[in-house]
Amino acid sequence: MSVETTEWAIDVADEAETIALAEQLTPFVRDVPLVTLSGELGAGKTTFARALIRAIAGDPSLEAPSPTFTLMQIYEGPGYRVLHADLYRIADESELEQLGWEEATEDALVIVEWAERAPGAFGGERLDIRLGFVSPENGGARRIVITAYGPVAARLASFQSLQTFLTRAGWRDAERSYLQGDASSRVYETLRKPGGERAILMISPPRPDGPPIRYGKSYSTIAKLAENVKPFVALDDALRAQGVSAPEIFAFDLDNGYVLLEDLGREGVADESGPIAERYVEALSILAALHARHLPDVLPVAWASPYHIPSYDLDALLIEVELFVEWYAGPVARASIASGAKAIFVNLWRHALVEIATAPPTWTLRDYHSPNLLWLPDREGAARIGVIDFQDAALGHPAYDVVSLTQDARVDVPDELEMRLLGRYALLRRQADPSFDMEGFARAYAILGAQRATKILGIFARLDQRDHKPQYLVHLPRVEAYLRKSLRHPALASVKAWYEANVPSLFRA
Repeated sequence: MSVETTEWAIDVADEAETIALAEQLTPFVRDVPLVTLSGELGAGKTTFARALIRAIAGDPSLEAPSPTFTLMQIYEGPGYRVLHADLYRIADESELEQLGWEEATEDALVIVEWAERAPGAFGGERLDIRLGFVSPENGGARRIVITAYGPVAARLASFQSLQTFLTRAGWRDAERSYLQGDASSRVYETLRKPGGERAILMISPPRPDGPPIRYGKSYSTIAKLAENVKPFVALDDALRAQGVSAPEIFAFDLDNGYVLLEDLGREGVADESGPIAERYVEALSILAALHARHLPDVLPVAWASPYHIPSYDLDALLIEVELFVEWYAGPVARASIASGAKAIFVNLWRHALVEIATAPPTWTLRDYHSPNLLWLPDREGAARIGVIDFQDAALGHPAYDVVSLTQDARVDVPDELEMRLLGRYALLRRQADPSFDMEGFARAYAILGAQRATKILGIFARLDQRDHKPQYLVHLPRVEAYLRKSLRHPALASVKAWYEANVPSLFRA
């Protein structure tokens, strides 16, 4: 059976670039059980190994001498154990037993120079690094060929593609640090160049379609969730064209899911005391302005086919509320929902949401709330609001994003501020269109408030149970309160009766 391999060849100009490459590989190497180093005498194997060890230890001044005479050197510290071996002086792998090799390498990252002296001892999953001279005229230059064997091969391919992307974008030498992610599978990093310039790296590889659950389609397809970064790139450009402060995109790779973005900072629209009213008003003003315009539903994407914004249709709205029954009602609320009761639940929601799904649509960003809104005090007017999360945008009812903001799942929005924001929205919409129907909007606002709260209760419960992210459970009481408030609207009387009969714990608060 053939072993999966990935090979990556890199040319470096001198010893400093060799060391820099080792440091770049460090996050990748931490999860590799074995690293073998090969090459002629003087090719730089020990230099490479020393740079790896120092980077793993987080100590650039760590003494890491060549183990040519001692054969093995062990480094231990908080969270790491590294064994560095040089097998140049052994005859074959039989001598490893005399060294106590098996015991010494247990639970350690093993870095071996001259592994070819014991070819039978180093098979399976590993990273092989071969250093070679480029030319006699350029003594410091090296060609370094990195080959991954086994399960680590796919990871090396991803690592290589990211390094290539950063190099082409001019950010290869930037210092990278992990930035706390969101509830999705996306990963974010902050990048800082030696001169201080900063950027955000979003890593969101294309997601394989999940199993079919209805109509032969997966959940993400029915719910109209982005499965790659193309929607983000398209919406980012479109929002910026409308004067919204979405981050400038410096570079992107649609195939691998990399986007290099402007760093808009960390100052949000809420603080430890809750929403900052002035900032919420500006965020609300952006929505009112967008909703008053005729916006395109097909968006251009550089070097790719146009992006068609999907419709936030009835099937999408319904598949979301079903998360409540599957993940929240039983596991969290301890309610027993029979199949007949679930069917009634879906039918009641279908009836309530028909008018929403058939209303004239606009851009619905779907995640327009405090974690995804930043305050940019150096800009003016509504441009002071930075918007950073919109890849799941769809064509839906304008009330959805308004309720996302005014019934923020992460912070308590006081009733007084919610009413102030709704009044501001009505004023701005009527200024743009005197025929704007605020009564109809308020009805849709209540229906979508209940739909969104129902969905979020299911999502937060799922994040805990399936994805092992219990930190979202702290928000359940707030979202439950929003749901109770929205269910008071007469348009939801039948839906409210179902909740009262089947999930009574919701109304004991």
